[in-house]
Amino acid sequence: MILLLFFIAALAALSIGLHWLIEQPGSITLDWGGYHIETTLVVGAAALLATIAAILIAWAIIAYFFQAPARLKQNSRAKRRERGFQALSRGIVAAGAGHLAEAKRAAKEAVKNLDKEPLTYLLRAQVAQLEGDRVGAETAFHEMTQLSETRLLGLRGLHIEAKRRKDDEAAHHFADQAHQLAPLPWAGHALLEHHGAQANWEEARVAVEANLKAKAIDLPTAQRLRAVVETALALEKQAEHPSEALHLARQAVKRAPDLVPAIALIGRLLARHGDSAKALKLLEKAYAEHPHPDIAEAFLEIAPSESNAERLVRVRKFAASVSHSPEAGTLVARAALAARDFGAARKALAPLVAEGKTPTAQICLLMAELEDAENGPSGPVREWLARGSRAPRDPAWIADGVISRRWAPASPVTGKLDAFVWATPPEPVRGPTEDARADIPAAFLTRPERLLEAKIEEESATA
Repeated sequence: MILLLFFIAALAALSIGLHWLIEQPGSITLDWGGYHIETTLVVGAAALLATIAAILIAWAIIAYFFQAPARLKQNSRAKRRERGFQALSRGIVAAGAGHLAEAKRAAKEAVKNLDKEPLTYLLRAQVAQLEGDRVGAETAFHEMTQLSETRLLGLRGLHIEAKRRKDDEAAHHFADQAHQLAPLPWAGHALLEHHGAQANWEEARVAVEANLKAKAIDLPTAQRLRAVVETALALEKQAEHPSEALHLARQAVKRAPDLVPAIALIGRLLARHGDSAKALKLLEKAYAEHPHPDIAEAFLEIAPSESNAERLVRVRKFAASVSHSPEAGTLVARAALAARDFGAARKALAPLVAEGKTPTAQICLLMAELEDAENGPSGPVREWLARGSRAPRDPAWIADGVISRRWAPASPVTGKLDAFVWATPPEPVRGPTEDARADIPAAFLTRPERLLEAKIEEESATA
């Protein structure tokens, strides 16, 4: 509406101006080259405007003809780009769908029409990956690192290819380069995994802080990872620097109160410092909240010189707060077996093997040991051993398919921090592949059923 009002006002002003010009007296006289022209002011103004318009039209026509080759070249380039982008679109879709032949055709057309387009390198790399051409893929990713627009994407691709060929040093190099350019989550996690796999705990500590600063991880995750790294450092320093190890373990528990390995380590270190009473109090409180075998093991180590009977009394008191827990029952049963108090052992195991219960392999093994110790080799021993071979597995530390008796700060397969979780192995229990086993310490590969197999073989030989 406002534009319409301005247009009407402009027309009115032009009309008034023309009327004023017509009403003005006077004439224009031109003497040039023997010509004498005399006309009114209005006609002269109109002739001037017509002359200017003719000059402009002539200039436009001349410029059009001079610019025609450039325009034709530009139009040709635009059509090539359009064909190139259409080929890119088809190629990326085909590569995503796994259609290798169509992706290759589209990649060739894209390279022909868009040689320097960053997405062309990506399509070439995808086609090479589909073909299984690792060298071609790495070449394409390397060319991507030469362009600022695709440098990070190229480094990501090179990192993945290095991981595929199990070149950890190269993978770390590319992740580190990417992390220096931009604090990307994948690069930060890759650095953490590398330091975890190499047990470089100080470097891992720095990487955690860098990831938190870059907001690649949130604060709760950072606190957990800090606690895991501090526990790893404490385990590393406990022999030569026990005071520093105790400080680190306490920091870890403050950050992650449920980190059982750190709690158990604090108990051991306090006992080594001669503060057994404080260690016992700490472990008793922790066991009441987290009845974990690692805490119980640390508790049992505090008084190694006591008799089996004295240990049974101490264990009963220790497990009283969680007497309903299977872990407490097995702990008391083990102590009672060591003290040869078979009645106490049966009483501790009775709720775990009662009718309707499904005892685990460890409980079945304890029952077999109890029968063997009390009655000697007999049918019940073999019955419990056979039952144990089919029983559900006991909880263990599990990470990336590795089942371990001991907690570790990082996965022995991938190097991922805080990978081990206390859980029941899936049924049936499957260990890591043979290729993975070659790089895994033997301590990680201990499986509970081996104890049962050894016991069964022993009983069979006796029978």
